Order: sequence, then structure tokens, then C-alpha cells
Amino acid sequence: MFHVRVSKIESNRDLDGNLGKRIELLEEREVNPYVLRPQTDEAKMAQDIMQALQQQMPFLPQRAQLATPKIILFLTEQEYDSFGITFDVNQVYEVTLENQAIRFRKV
Repeated sequence: MFHVRVSKIESNRDLDGNLGKRIELLEEREVNPYVLRPQTDEAKMAQDIMQALQQQMPFLPQRAQLATPKIILFLTEQEYDSFGITFDVNQVYEVTLENQAIRFRKV
């Protein structure tokens, strides 16, 4: 199970000329920028200072989000309609892969 966000929805045509949609889904993960420890003493000191500042000033971003392409769907209009999901840009879905099926659930 993982979460994806709809990044893009574009119109396209398949090889037979049928109108369809291209739906790009990105997986988003939170990444802690302080997971890796720097090698030099100066870099370690700078990292410690930044961590202390973040604790004192909550408006500084604590975690970054990393988004990577996960699924790209190419569907004809008929396939999109029978799919039963109306995708919207920036909508987040929980994706489950099991028993040779892909299940989407709106979060």
C-alpha cells in the first residue's frame, strides 16, 4: 500500500485515434534532511545548528517531500468512464496492489 497524488491529466489519442486521457500519479514521501550524517566536523556542527534552529523556530520547514513518478495511466474515454474514478489534479489516493489487481481509494 502506498499513496499517490495526481500530478497531471492530459488529453491524448490512442493509435486508433480514439480520444483518451493520460493520468500521471506521483508517489510522495517525506524525507528527513538530517538522516545522513556529514563526514567533516564543520558539516556536523552546521547540521547540529540547523537542527537546533528548527526546534526554536517552528516556521522553518522540518521535512522535505520527495515526489517521484509511480504510475502513468493511458485510458480511452470509455475505459476512463468504466474505471469508476474521477481523477482530480492534486487529489491523493491510497493504492493497494494485491491478487493481480490495483485498487484506488480516495484519501
